[in-house]
Amino acid sequence: MLSHRSPRFVSRLTRDTLALILAGGRGTRLRELTQWRAKPAVPFGGKFRIIDFPLSNCINSGVRRIGVLTQYKAHSLIRHIRQGWSSLSSDFGEFVELLPAQQRIADSWYQGTADAVYQSLDIVRLHDPDYVLILAGDHIYKMDYGPLLAYHVESGADVTVSCLEVPIEEASAFGVMGIDDDSRVVRFDEKPASPTPIPGRDDRALASMGVYVFNRDFLFRTLGADARSGSEHDFGKDIIPQLIDQARVMAYPFREPTTGDQAYWRDVGTIDAFWRTNLELIDVTPELNLYDRKWPIWTFQEQLPPAKFVFDEEGRRGTVVDSMVSGGCIISGARLRRSLLFSSVIVDERTRVEDSVILPEAHIEPDCRIRNAVIDKYCHIQAGTVIGEDPEEDARRFTVSPSGVVLVTPEMLGQEIHVVY
Repeated sequence: MLSHRSPRFVSRLTRDTLALILAGGRGTRLRELTQWRAKPAVPFGGKFRIIDFPLSNCINSGVRRIGVLTQYKAHSLIRHIRQGWSSLSSDFGEFVELLPAQQRIADSWYQGTADAVYQSLDIVRLHDPDYVLILAGDHIYKMDYGPLLAYHVESGADVTVSCLEVPIEEASAFGVMGIDDDSRVVRFDEKPASPTPIPGRDDRALASMGVYVFNRDFLFRTLGADARSGSEHDFGKDIIPQLIDQARVMAYPFREPTTGDQAYWRDVGTIDAFWRTNLELIDVTPELNLYDRKWPIWTFQEQLPPAKFVFDEEGRRGTVVDSMVSGGCIISGARLRRSLLFSSVIVDERTRVEDSVILPEAHIEPDCRIRNAVIDKYCHIQAGTVIGEDPEEDARRFTVSPSGVVLVTPEMLGQEIHVVY
């Protein structure tokens, strides 16, 4: 059998694969940050959306037939994909295709992740792939799917689940797997209260990434049977656990290809995780390298002027330290420390912003003090506003996370925008 290291072998597999990105979720743990947008459409990293990461992984891996399944408040997501991901050449069989919930098979909307794929099986059949790569649309990571596909084929799997090690205290948020000596999955518990640790490692558990590879015909049979059952039609809760005793389910460890170390992967499904993961990018040598030209993260990029920093006068001289500032921003005599500003943010004189994430087109007027905050798109912060210093006062006006991160949206400020964005 050809080794998965053969570029020709991997290229053939990626060419024969259809990727389906599950992007219909609301992401309720992000609270009001998903009030007007689906979770995969939430801005991330200064200029991207969360969904740009699995999409970029597909393109960089050579998987260039991609369907994006949408449902909840999808306008922002659809517009972003249309603007930023419509350049693939249909002449060469490449596409990013939007698959909104259409009640194609049933009279109901998507009832779960597996049902979303089931209701799109006629479209999958039309594209006639050998393999179907199913991806979550709401995780931050860089991954070459080629070796995963090669592992799936070489191991003779019916389905392969990509996995990674997580601290045992965090494992209850994931599907936790048990494997034998051949990496075959022998146990799968979705979000268990008492996660099973890795043998010999009481402090770690093996967690599913929500990345699956299915043989096409096997996927058809599996989802057809599930549709006739009374399950919740979810891959993690129903499909994978039921297949363990009926099929060959393999685990693929997600590791750095050169070192074998645990690879970077983040679930940004809570306000704390979203805030923390964004600010990690500011580190001198962050784990997620956005400046890697060998594995670029693609996105729609609005044509904006460079960021501008003005005023060099006593009392209104600004400083920017350990921060990332995107195009179109104007910093007028403000002080920024360990913060990430998205595009077209305006920060006025004598304002201090620390340890905060400011989403696009926010305007912060003079003499404000903001720390440990996530300021949503279009927010207009009035002069003299203080955020992040008095937890009780913050909780009366805004949403405060368990770790004390303050989420501010236009609606909380009394600014009714009435725009889906």
